[in-house]
Amino acid sequence: MTPPIRKAGWLLTAAVTGVALVTAATPTLGHSAAPATGCYDRAVPITYEETRIETPALPGGDRVPYKLVELGGFTGFVERLNADLCSTRSAQAADRLLRERGAELWRTAVERAQGKRWMGSIERYDDRPLYWARLMGTRDLRQWRPAFGLSDQARASLLKTFEYASRGISSTSFPRDKKSIRVLVSGFDPYQLNGEIRRSNPSGASSLQLDGQVYQVGDRTVHIQSVMLPVTWSGFNAGYVEDAFGPHLTPKSPERADLIMTISQGLRGTMNIEQWAGAWRGGSPDNNNEGTPEVVPQVTTWPQPTPNPEFIQTTLPYQQMIAAGTTPWPVKLNPGICEWTGNTRPDPAKVSCHDNGPSPDAQAQSGGGGNYLSNESMYRSNRLRLALGATSLPGGHLHISALVYPKDPLVLIDQAFASDRAQTIEQTVALVKAAGAAIAGGRKG
Repeated sequence: MTPPIRKAGWLLTAAVTGVALVTAATPTLGHSAAPATGCYDRAVPITYEETRIETPALPGGDRVPYKLVELGGFTGFVERLNADLCSTRSAQAADRLLRERGAELWRTAVERAQGKRWMGSIERYDDRPLYWARLMGTRDLRQWRPAFGLSDQARASLLKTFEYASRGISSTSFPRDKKSIRVLVSGFDPYQLNGEIRRSNPSGASSLQLDGQVYQVGDRTVHIQSVMLPVTWSGFNAGYVEDAFGPHLTPKSPERADLIMTISQGLRGTMNIEQWAGAWRGGSPDNNNEGTPEVVPQVTTWPQPTPNPEFIQTTLPYQQMIAAGTTPWPVKLNPGICEWTGNTRPDPAKVSCHDNGPSPDAQAQSGGGGNYLSNESMYRSNRLRLALGATSLPGGHLHISALVYPKDPLVLIDQAFASDRAQTIEQTVALVKAAGAAIAGGRKG
């Protein structure tokens, strides 16, 4: 039998990372409650992503997701939601409960990440406790057997309510005054967990640091709101990206964004501002082990251009972002694309990759950042931006440096990993702020 994972190997104090944690609020999220089992049917199928909740670091060891939730201080939230669902007596009450608890989960994760709340014992830059706590909530909701009738459609609606609230999608309000600059960004959940259950995603961790940030640029006040996107093709098909960005792209919205930016993890050791996003999804397996190569589908709930643009070019203020001199990783514009020409898609032998921009008859095979969900987040948000007529509004994608994990699989976090992640996150925050400052500095009146 594998020895139990030693707790000391996971913990990292503020002194190790140089991060000052502010003692505030309660030490855990909500009061602790005994897990309820009476209203759950654990034989009901759950998603492939949710099955990973039971994964140990090594066979016979402690389950990593539960340990991360514990170390983050979120165990009380999971247990309380589990118990309260059992006492819910109507779909309307369930919707209220999930809306409130989802918002509480997101708000608390943001406050914890920004050092406004002390909870748990793992360092504050860690995005993993939020991911696994949310996933435990969706698993329980999927297997919940309430005392009242609940159709599949109603359950799906409740899942969406909880997902949107716990990802920040339901809470992206901005000030409406003319002196405010509104910046909306997105990050991603951890992914590629089959081979490495300890994975964090620095883009998601950055979104927790960025949410609610406010700073001055001359007489302008820049306000940043952020959301967390799933790493699932089905979530994108369901319109998560459009629902997150759309309300702030409509022409008459009093909370119309001044800049949008999608962010994801990319190559190790570089920060790439992607010049192009492409209309093709390569079909690599997502967090549910699903994926089909195809043209990025359109959504029916938001205006869409006809036909799909094959490539969409960034309008981010990339020169100012590069000139900001952020560290530790080099920042550059990535002009690369891969394309088919002569109507040859999807013949793999006909793909051409280069830095010269799309050919006149190009069919997209990948943007500079590939053809996975990161590329698609840029493509979908900016396809919608163009469809809504926000052609002058800056938008694009930032790929940030990938992380390197401790060699010992029983160690969830060590000094080198924590320091590397913190530096990458802080540079990401600085780049987003530099983009916001560029917009604020160029605004007149």
